[in-house]
Amino acid sequence: MTGPMKIGFAGLGQMGRPIAHNLAKSGDELIVNARAESALAEFRDKGVGASTDPMALADADIVFLCLPNDKVVRDFLFGGSGLAERLGQGQTVVDLSTLTYGATKEIADRLGARGIRFLDAPISGMEARAIEGTLTVMCGGEREVFEAVKPYLDCIGNKILYMGPAGSGQLTKLINQLLFDINAAAIAEILPMAVKMGLNPDLVGEVVNSGTGRSYASEFFIQRQLRGHFADGYPMKHAYKDLVSGAELGAQLCIPMPVLAAATSTYQMALLGGHGDKDKGGMIRVFEDLLGVEYRSAR
Repeated sequence: MTGPMKIGFAGLGQMGRPIAHNLAKSGDELIVNARAESALAEFRDKGVGASTDPMALADADIVFLCLPNDKVVRDFLFGGSGLAERLGQGQTVVDLSTLTYGATKEIADRLGARGIRFLDAPISGMEARAIEGTLTVMCGGEREVFEAVKPYLDCIGNKILYMGPAGSGQLTKLINQLLFDINAAAIAEILPMAVKMGLNPDLVGEVVNSGTGRSYASEFFIQRQLRGHFADGYPMKHAYKDLVSGAELGAQLCIPMPVLAAATSTYQMALLGGHGDKDKGGMIRVFEDLLGVEYRSAR
């Protein structure tokens, strides 16, 4: 790919919005798409093309997707008026969404049959890193496609990794997410026990985050849990799909994952308890309710 490019971007949610702003810094023409007109004004104010019509992306050299799940991506590309009908030979779709491995392979095959190049490129990092442009991006697809797209990925992340054939990015993302889920569930289970036994929540948090029990999950969530603040991460009701994907792969490949299964039970209790709109730190509410305590700062 040489010369000025036209870049399309669909999905201006919590992560997509800052990613699109960073892609605008590439110097190439950018047009963004979202279903809500209200999401587009800030881009138009910066001189970026914006439309609620997905077909506005049809002549883009590269179309980035940052959409919620398998169904939304499939509908966007292959639905009644799907974008794939308007794309053709040599155009590229880069999917930043978090999808199942099976759906990703299917999408890659369907686009490939039309001569459309595809890269699955799920992202890791929360909203703050999306704003900073310091995400981790794990990519699956043909190496040539990865190399062509990488200059744009460098606008949104500082660790861009080529993992292998189509679907490899999603598998890598899933492994990372499942470890994060297990850590979050463990924190939710153990910290209320500390309060039940009469320990000071603030001091326990200091010990965990300066000792061998620390993890990214503890460093991110404990200070928020101490404040009863559960709104900074991805809502559990949307993130649950990762646990479903892990269970499906374990069943299909006959891989036992007992620790993941236990963490999934905690997650399910949180969802059934009405905590789906909270981030994963909100799982602590399950065990707080069971033990009749709150892991909160006295300060």
